[in-house]
This record gives sequence, structure tokens and C-alpha cells, in this order.
Amino acid sequence: MPATRSEVAEEIKNGKHEGLTTVMLDLEDAIGDQQVGQAEQSLAQQLLQLFSYVRTGAMSEQSLPLLFVRVRSVEQLERLLNGLGESLSLLTGFVLPKFSSDNGRAYFELIAGYNRGKVEQNIPVLYGLPILESSKIIYRETRWNELLLIKEILDEYQEYVLNVRIGATDFSSLFGLRRSPDITIYEIAVIRDCIADIINLFGRVDSDYVISGPVWEYFSHRERVFKPQLRVSPFEDAFGKQGRNLRMDFISDAVDGLIREVMMDKENGIIGKTIIHPSHIKPVQAMYAVTHEEYMDALAIVERNDGSLGVFKSTYANKMNEIKPHLNWAHRIINRSKVYGVLHEQQHFVSLLPNHENTSAAYPGAVQR
Repeated sequence: MPATRSEVAEEIKNGKHEGLTTVMLDLEDAIGDQQVGQAEQSLAQQLLQLFSYVRTGAMSEQSLPLLFVRVRSVEQLERLLNGLGESLSLLTGFVLPKFSSDNGRAYFELIAGYNRGKVEQNIPVLYGLPILESSKIIYRETRWNELLLIKEILDEYQEYVLNVRIGATDFSSLFGLRRSPDITIYEIAVIRDCIADIINLFGRVDSDYVISGPVWEYFSHRERVFKPQLRVSPFEDAFGKQGRNLRMDFISDAVDGLIREVMMDKENGIIGKTIIHPSHIKPVQAMYAVTHEEYMDALAIVERNDGSLGVFKSTYANKMNEIKPHLNWAHRIINRSKVYGVLHEQQHFVSLLPNHENTSAAYPGAVQR
């Protein structure tokens, strides 16, 4: 959300957007360069209002979404850390755009310094969320060295790194590109190659970083070039003939392209996606819910990791599960299930889309959604 918005606190208190669990108040690209002072003032007012709601009991702190502020410079971050006062305790962290080897250490020195100074005051830790979107990362001749330098910084401050996000919009801008609603970011060759290198470095099992995907910027799409790839059968299975109407709504709103891109994100080990419109909240969350088949496979692999066998047939009798090569995947599935839940065996993500929530079943270690 642009930090200039004056109704943010009220919307959060009233729960305007169902399913909203994270809010980013943007002081960077979502506002004009001449609005910076106004945006900082508005941000302070909205956080103070939320702090007042919590302090007076108008809302509980547990009902707050995770709150982040996207800053535009190291100097601005320092100014906010010094100026937001008590309301700073409501924030989970700061989003750090155009993160690079030039500014990265300065960002995290400020965050680490703040956390060290508050350790005795029982104040929540603040985290940093770097966005990888600079020219040194996308240009091939400087990419690998820049990524290694960034990783060196993040490794040093890893306890404060909540997430590493890929910023494909800025990457695309450097080539004068913009993907259409019919195309996923993985079909833009120069961006795809860069994403692959980021995953290669930060997505390794021993790196222990969470990588989140690029934003999907469309929320309405009336004209199409390609045939929609969102199948009819999942919608009919869930809602009968009315499912066709729901499918057409998603196609008209460009959500089918979002769903396809999230599928590609998941297959590449990317977890989570920044959204820019309320209509994206539930589709993204629904796509990250673990299927019953995935969960049963993962659970069986983890439980049988005792050296007594190396391979076995899956619960659904449709694939081979090899314990050693599939173990890391299984652990990631179990971890994702604790956040997004597990779908009932007769349901899939379609049933979690708007106004159709009662579709999941609780399994050991899973969160019911």
C-alpha cells in the first residue's frame, strides 16, 4: 500500500480485506518523489493510530497483520528508526529495495544495531527483507560476483533476514520490457536466466533462505491473445456448473495468469508473492496450500527415514518415493503445511478461492485453513 493512504489503520482494524496477513506500507516506488515528506508523516500517523487501537483494546496485537515498511534509502531507514517511537514495536521489519553490495551492509548494520539496543526491553526483533532488482544483478557480466557479495552480507546478518525477494519489474525496466497478462515472468528469457542464478545461490538447502517471487501487476484483463490455460474440470468438480462462471471471472480478472505464475514459482522453490490488489490474496494463499497427496508423500518419506529401506511406492500408488533424494523436498513440504495447511484429499486449491473456505482437513503437523 502507498504510505500516503490515510485510511490504512482503519481498514486494518475493521478487517476490510479477508485473508490479509501481511501489509507493506510503501515509501518507495508507490509514491512520487515529491510525496516523500507527506508519506513519512502519513506513515507515522497510521502507525500511531494502530498503536492507540492496541493500547486501548480496540483491537488486539495478535489480530494485526505483519507490518512492513518499504524504504527508499539507508538515510530514510535511519530516520524512521529514530523517529517512529513506540509505534515501531508494531513493525515486523523493513523492505529494502534495490538491495546491493553497495548499500546492503549499511541497511543491516542499522537493523542489527536497533535490535541490539532493544534486547533488554522485550521489544520484538525487526527484520530486513532485501529485494534483488539492481542492474548489477540482472546484467550477466556482473551478476555472479554481485550475488556472491550480497550473500556474504546476508550470511553475516542472517538472523535478521526474513526473506529474499526477486524484483522482476525493475529488472524488466532495464530492458524496456513488461510481460503481458498472458505471459509468466519465466517466459521472459533474460529475467528467467537471472531468477535461475538467484535460486541457484540462495535456494540451496544448506543456504536456509526463503525466496519470494516477483509481483503480478494485473487485476483486469478483457482481451486475450492466447487461449486460457486454466482448466474447467477443477472448477466443475468443486462447484458444479456454477464453477464455469467462477473460472470465467478469474480469467477476466487476469487471475489465471497469476495462478500459472505461482505454480511456476512453487516448482522452482519460491515461497510467497507480493500482491498489489485484494483480488490476489486468496488465489496466492490457496495455491500454496499443500495437497493431500504431497503431504502424505512427505510424511511417509520423513517417517521412513530410518535406514530400513531406500524406496517405496507412494500412498496414491502413482509414483516412486526415494527416501534420500526426496528427503529435503519432504521437509520443505511439511514446513509449508504448517503455514498454509493441507487440503482435504477430495479438494484442491480452487475450493479455497473467495467465498469457498471450508475445504481443508487437519492432519498431524498441519494447520487447518
